[in-house]
Amino acid sequence: MNLSQRISGALPTTMLAFALSLGGCAGMTQQEKGTATGAVIGGVVGNVLCGGVLCTGAGAAVGGVIGHEATKR
Repeated sequence: MNLSQRISGALPTTMLAFALSLGGCAGMTQQEKGTATGAVIGGVVGNVLCGGVLCTGAGAAVGGVIGHEATKR
């Protein structure tokens, strides 16, 4: 399976998960929202790049840290 097939296959699931998670963000700070968004995006990128659980988890962790740091004030 090539990269474009992986992306197109993961995109609907990612968008659904992201849309559902936005409902729980009403009481979150901007930094918490950034952390959650970064974790979701990082997990998807990790999964698309190598398709394994380890890569998905690592991508989510790295994305969460980046999202957390990017929204620091």
